[in-house]
Amino acid sequence: MIDLYTAATPNGHKVSIALEELQLPYNVQALSFDKQEQKAAAFLKINPNGRIPAIVDRDNDDFAVFESGAILMYLAEKTGRLLPSDAKARSRVIQWLMLQMGGVGPMQGQANVFFRYFPEKLQGPIDRYQHETRRLYEVLDTRLGEAQYLADDYSIADIATYPWVRIHEWSGVSVDGLEHLQRWMNELAARPAVQRGLLVPQREEDGEKIVKAAQSMLIK
Repeated sequence: MIDLYTAATPNGHKVSIALEELQLPYNVQALSFDKQEQKAAAFLKINPNGRIPAIVDRDNDDFAVFESGAILMYLAEKTGRLLPSDAKARSRVIQWLMLQMGGVGPMQGQANVFFRYFPEKLQGPIDRYQHETRRLYEVLDTRLGEAQYLADDYSIADIATYPWVRIHEWSGVSVDGLEHLQRWMNELAARPAVQRGLLVPQREEDGEKIVKAAQSMLIK
């Protein structure tokens, strides 16, 4: 059994989607940012950086893993799925995973901060981070014009990237003209495991709500 410490954020959704795709049993431990639960002493023993997500693998001597990319790799290696064993194919997955971890996530995260949350509208930082996020989307679009998924086959690279790209409007970044990226977004939005993972930690068992949530994710 996996204990998942999470919140309804793109980084949190990476891991809940992976757990659903891999069909691993897990318990959800939802942390409240308002209450600063991610900074509590008990959680800092699991993740010294005080961020979500983190997991504890109860079937592996209560082994704790933090950092979303590291968690995805751990879960993939635990199950032998979503990360190839062939050296070249494995490297390809890790390269695209690292692009998300070091590029899409940080740049789009800063776009979110300056576009949505910062008390002053500083147009310079807004433009910088939105433009860099769009540039990275164009890199993804070019790749997805060559292959169905980022690393040829569906993998943890897609799972890591999709929860960020799907909230592009919140970041003020357009996907207009990126037809390959839009095709990929629609394909992932239609996957049942993705739909279930995006409802964590506010999971809904009502099938109609799941269908409506999936439909709202489709690019029109």
